[in-house]
Amino acid sequence: MRLDDGREIRLSGIEPTAATKQALASLLAGRDVTLRSADDTPDRYGRQGALVFVGGSDTPVQATLLARGDAMASAEIADKDCAASLMASEAAARRQKIGSWADPSAIKNAESPDDILAEIGRFTVVEGKVLSVRQAGATTYLNFGRNWTRGFAVTISKRTLPAFEGAGISLKSLENRRIRVRGWVEGSTGPRIDVRLVGQVELLGANEPTGVRP
Repeated sequence: MRLDDGREIRLSGIEPTAATKQALASLLAGRDVTLRSADDTPDRYGRQGALVFVGGSDTPVQATLLARGDAMASAEIADKDCAASLMASEAAARRQKIGSWADPSAIKNAESPDDILAEIGRFTVVEGKVLSVRQAGATTYLNFGRNWTRGFAVTISKRTLPAFEGAGISLKSLENRRIRVRGWVEGSTGPRIDVRLVGQVELLGANEPTGVRP
């Protein structure tokens, strides 16, 4: 969004869906807003990242968009309480299947790599069972398919491992576990999501309903 003083603001903590722009305009156009950010340094595109609050509200606009299913949580927020709140807002919308989550294909099935490959260059949410965990050089691969070349995989660099260890997560322990992962889809023959933040990976309990189709 652009403020009347010319600054361009990127809403931290979320990635857009097809409905985000219209929803954001209805919430913010012509309104006074408050910005909160630990760092107001513009990114390489000149945009200032921030949580955005309308008037005297204590609820960030990001949480409202997520609760309506009009955005996806990006897992980039460093503050644990704030990050958990945003993820909870998205989770509620997923459970109720509202907004973008009403579409059965909103969450991709890790067993359907071609569907994920079609999302190259887009921020995507994928669910599935990790079949194997392998390390090659400085990269750990969470493989969701038996064909490592064609199947979907998550890549995690060596420099990210301390963050997982700090969160009490051993990557090897993810083998045979169902997880939900979010991020930008890359790849050519097989789709990949590069995980740089612990929050991009969520463990799915045995009794937790998933969003993918059988």
